[in-house]
Amino acid sequence: MRGVSDRDPSAATARYRVDRDVARDVREADDAPEPTVDVAALSAREERRVREAEREQRLRRDRAATQHLWVERRLEEAFARGDFDDLPLAGKPIPGIGAHDPDWWVRGLVEREQLSDLGPESVRLRAEDERLDARLDTLATAAEVREAVEDFNARVLAARCRPAAGPPLVTPTREVAAEVDRWRARRPGRAR
Repeated sequence: MRGVSDRDPSAATARYRVDRDVARDVREADDAPEPTVDVAALSAREERRVREAEREQRLRRDRAATQHLWVERRLEEAFARGDFDDLPLAGKPIPGIGAHDPDWWVRGLVEREQLSDLGPESVRLRAEDERLDARLDTLATAAEVREAVEDFNARVLAARCRPAAGPPLVTPTREVAAEVDRWRARRPGRAR
């Protein structure tokens, strides 16, 4: 096999370069000094790291142990300034938590901020169905009533096409003509 590659000049050149690079690497490895380990420096570095970790842990522990003092000091300063004078429920129980209700604050937020349309779509549509007659009674024309009932029916049908995210949707659609007739019947003394 050696005889075949000797005849190919490019193969002989490549073999020469590889042999030369290997020989140079071996010479350099023999000439290189043995790596030394500075045990004293490593030990000092590790000792500093351990000391710093212990110091950080001690600071965290001290902060946790004295944080209540900081809070107490801030409260005393606020009382001295009168920041807590004339609060609306001072000395009175918090309204709405007489019974054990874990969600009292959520209910209070919903009432206070007058939030609506919270909850699954099936529940919202059921509540809207209950209020629909009163809403229709505020409308002035039969065309507006038709449009409101058609909009309600379209939302009910669209909700039926989607997977339920909560209780099942049991709200029925309404007959547009029948709702217009009922609207007219509830409007005594007005033009039909």
